[in-house]
Amino acid sequence: MASTAAPTLTDDTELTPRRIAAFMVMVLGMFMAILDIQIVSASLPDIQAGLGASPDEISWVQTSYLIAEVIMIPLSGFLARMMSTRLLFTLSAAGFTAASFMCATSGSISEMIVWRALQGFLGGGMIPSVFAAAFTIFPPSKRSIVSPIIGLIATLAPTVGPTVGGYLSHAMSWHWLFLVNVIPGILVAVGAWSLIDFDRPNWKLFDRFDWWGLLAMAGFLGGLEFVLEEGPSNDWLSDHAVAIMALVMVVGGAVTFWRAFTREEPIVDLSSFNDVNFAVGSLFSFVMGVGLYGLTYLYPLYLGSVRGYDSLMIGQTMFVSGLAMFASAPLAGILSSRMDLRLMLLIGFMGFATSTWMLTGMTADWDFNELLVPQILRGMSLMLCMVPINNLALGTLPREKMKGASGLYNLTRNLGGALGLAVINTLLTDRSALHYERLSESVSWTNPEAVSQLDAMARNLTARGLDGASGALAQMAARISGQAAVMSFIDIFTILAVIFATLALGALLMRPAAKAPAGAGH
Repeated sequence: MASTAAPTLTDDTELTPRRIAAFMVMVLGMFMAILDIQIVSASLPDIQAGLGASPDEISWVQTSYLIAEVIMIPLSGFLARMMSTRLLFTLSAAGFTAASFMCATSGSISEMIVWRALQGFLGGGMIPSVFAAAFTIFPPSKRSIVSPIIGLIATLAPTVGPTVGGYLSHAMSWHWLFLVNVIPGILVAVGAWSLIDFDRPNWKLFDRFDWWGLLAMAGFLGGLEFVLEEGPSNDWLSDHAVAIMALVMVVGGAVTFWRAFTREEPIVDLSSFNDVNFAVGSLFSFVMGVGLYGLTYLYPLYLGSVRGYDSLMIGQTMFVSGLAMFASAPLAGILSSRMDLRLMLLIGFMGFATSTWMLTGMTADWDFNELLVPQILRGMSLMLCMVPINNLALGTLPREKMKGASGLYNLTRNLGGALGLAVINTLLTDRSALHYERLSESVSWTNPEAVSQLDAMARNLTARGLDGASGALAQMAARISGQAAVMSFIDIFTILAVIFATLALGALLMRPAAKAPAGAGH
């Protein structure tokens, strides 16, 4: 029986210096878009003070970006087919740059939220385009080079985001978190318009654009992101706004999937999930999002809340993971061309599990030295995971599926990060309260050790002319609270380590990607 599979790219495809330059321009644009997810995380107090925002309002500087971005990422596949990669990427880069400038000039929190949402929406148009281009214009023989590049950017950008943001806020002001995008953004927009020539627009698709599908998808993904962002801090469905958005999410999800399966040209083409590699690879991408964004959140939270580090000190400590990723990217590229990608993926996830398991021995005194080896191992493992996941998930798809599949693939990573953060925040709150209660039960007047420590703290405070009895009780409560917080962190690290180790075995479910012909090159 004749094969019905669409022809895939072969090593005969023309790969010109212009296309290589265009791809590097696109990579820079993707780096900016992913970096801006986390660049504000360490500097939210500075923005809050500058705009006079409340604690509830300031969280929307990050939430609005994430909600808008997660809507655009799956939509970008259809838009790229309709408008062409050249026009979509140019408009996205130019709009992202303009929105970044407007964020820096915002005079109120309301203005900031609007411009951040627009910035996130347009930034989401650049991310999947890079993955699609990598597996469309580059032949299989070059994937050992190009896959580590996009893997490095996708993992490095959110990891160094707090570092870059903390440095800019300390050295200059929070405005530069956004102004830093302007000049590179202009260069990316000009470069994209001048260099990208991968495809042609198909404006006939506009007549079949599913507006109701877009509305439903916006409700589904926007509602999901809102619930996951706001739920942990607002007791989930007990909060009126979270409950309403959960309903919007359910209705929007039902309509989105119904239209995706019944329309000839759906907004989101789910047929790529028929490919086993893409389906399993997307699951790995989802868990990668949990590990990538979850640990990028947990490290700074521990350093800030337990160790009392400021944003710059946190950034300097976290930078180790970024250096490890950068150093191991060439190794990941070499290994991807010389060993079974499934074995490489298994090694990467086991390394990820090991680095997380090492953190289960932490105490309230851990700082840079104790976190050094886990961070290095985490950074190296991220690259060993990301490269084979990209190649296995996208490397066996036909070209006509690539744009839509790239959006879905990146969406799973973002949703994994959002769900992971929601679960992590909920578990941290619940487990910390549980550990505090249990520790408090053991610190009683019938415990000789507790009484001895209280007496020692009371004498020390009395010697300094303070109220020894009440001060000692307050110090003991703070000590118990800190220990409970550390124990809740250990619980989360234990759960993550088990998840990563278990999923490593899932690498065996995937089919090996086709290797490039021996001696192929340009």
